[in-house]
Amino acid sequence: MIPQSGSVGRGKPPHAQLLSEINVTPLVDVMLVLLVIFMITAPLVATGVKVDLPQARTRELASDQKPIVVTIDAVGGIFIGDAPVAREALGNTLLQMAQASGDPSAMRVFVRADQAIAYGMVMQIVAEIGASGFEKVAFLSDSRDPDVQKKLP
Repeated sequence: MIPQSGSVGRGKPPHAQLLSEINVTPLVDVMLVLLVIFMITAPLVATGVKVDLPQARTRELASDQKPIVVTIDAVGGIFIGDAPVAREALGNTLLQMAQASGDPSAMRVFVRADQAIAYGMVMQIVAEIGASGFEKVAFLSDSRDPDVQKKLP
């Protein structure tokens, strides 16, 4: 029998042991990628939340033409300015006002709807406004800032 005197190019040295430690660098890389993915997708998931919209802070828009304000009260009454208008006559009344002051597609129409009114009715009225040739339709909301409230029509 030939005595073995260490390893001569074969196998592992007698003092070598298996490393049982986890390599932390790839783990940290994977965790950071997951963190970035969750940070990007989290705001997209929150779109189905119950909302109570009519409150906002806004600034006054500069314009040469005064906008037309269409108001819908809590019982479904429609007003242009302070004058009541029948729903059937809304489109024609808006067109007459726009033709007196310029091109309907350049005029701005602000819609003020009571918070209690059904969303579907508001959208039907906005559709009628759009069908009359008005392209710039915006919604007004309540502002708790008294300085901003004074600037609203």
